[in-house]
Amino acid sequence: MSKIGLIVAREWNERVRKKSFVVTTLLTPLLMVGMIALVSWLSSRGADSVKFIEVVDRSGFVAAQLENQPDVVFRTTAEGVSPEDAMCNREEDTWGILIIGEDVMTNGAYVELYSFGPSTMEVEQAIRHEIERVVEERKLEANNLAEVRRVLDQMQTTVNVRAYMLDENGARSSVSSVLSYAVSYVFGFLMYMFVLIYGSQVMTGVIEEKNNRVLEVMVSSVRPMELMMGKILGVAAVAVTQFSLWVVLVLGLGSVVLNLILPEDLMEAARMGGVPVEAVGGGADEMAQVLSLISEPTYLATIIGGFLLFFVGGYLLYAAMFAAVGSAVGSATDSNQFQNLVTMPIIVALVVMFGVINNPDGALAMWFSMIPFTSPIVMMARLPYGVPWWEVAVSLVLLYGMFAVMVWMAGKIYRVGILMHGKRVTFRELYKWMKYKY
Repeated sequence: MSKIGLIVAREWNERVRKKSFVVTTLLTPLLMVGMIALVSWLSSRGADSVKFIEVVDRSGFVAAQLENQPDVVFRTTAEGVSPEDAMCNREEDTWGILIIGEDVMTNGAYVELYSFGPSTMEVEQAIRHEIERVVEERKLEANNLAEVRRVLDQMQTTVNVRAYMLDENGARSSVSSVLSYAVSYVFGFLMYMFVLIYGSQVMTGVIEEKNNRVLEVMVSSVRPMELMMGKILGVAAVAVTQFSLWVVLVLGLGSVVLNLILPEDLMEAARMGGVPVEAVGGGADEMAQVLSLISEPTYLATIIGGFLLFFVGGYLLYAAMFAAVGSAVGSATDSNQFQNLVTMPIIVALVVMFGVINNPDGALAMWFSMIPFTSPIVMMARLPYGVPWWEVAVSLVLLYGMFAVMVWMAGKIYRVGILMHGKRVTFRELYKWMKYKY
């Protein structure tokens, strides 16, 4: 095995065998899937949080026509009961008292809600919507326009748009804007976190070994460039290992959770690969289309494969810079001035990503997905929407090409910096180190 291979194996073994690696690798997918399952479960148990409201109706016509909502149930009190009596004689599960003024037809401002717990916008909106509906129908009847409501209800139409993307040959593929938005956001943010976290690990490791004088011993038998590349590739192997395990765990746990919380017709439609509206109903069409896409091997391969390619390239690029910073400073505190310069492009890419998600084919998206320092995050935000293969290829070539240049520059800094102690390095000195000939 080559010297670089030995260093890679050492870095991988040292980090993978740590308890922190095992714990984070196992707990992160469990927490992600668990949080999604918990939110879905709580949403499905919305009936447990129903608000029972006593209605004191001074108008004489609103309370009788109020319709119960999934989270709001109206109880009409006896006519003529005062608000004070309603509060004193309320049932144990009463959540609030609703007082409707007698002139609500002309003065909609006189509606008061007294609750025995914190109110929410959803509850108040449901109450307001019901009162408005009753008052509007009353006004229509008073003007002999009662049929208008029925005609308007018949005219209301729900449209479900199923989107497809056509390639150059006219072949269509199913797409979902909801899924594309979610995947772009999640994987773009994961790219940001992975590159920053694992890249900074390289810098931290170099600083620790430099202070412990371990590097001085290793340099006696290994060239500085080999040492730097071994450390960079070793941490990269750890990152790929952890991500691969996360993918397997999330897909496995996610499929179990989806089978438990989603209706059988949606799961069956996803397994069949088609999403016919007749099979699942118009309201569930979007969800079935999402399930169909995430269960499609080609889609998964595109997203996961693209993430790995751009993560490895982005990590290698930034890890080389972080390694150079770690070798040039004596402590983590001294690294701030250089580290801020390295992390700035990553932050810019994250900010640009939010605009790219809403316009993945714009000029901003295209150019920032070609710049090597921002392409890993920005291109990851574009991939779920579909990107021409040549743009992906050009972006990867530029990314890995810049990595080769950066490794050459970082190597020159690294071979001088790892042997230097007790001195604050300036940007001018770093430039001189890069000009040295060996």
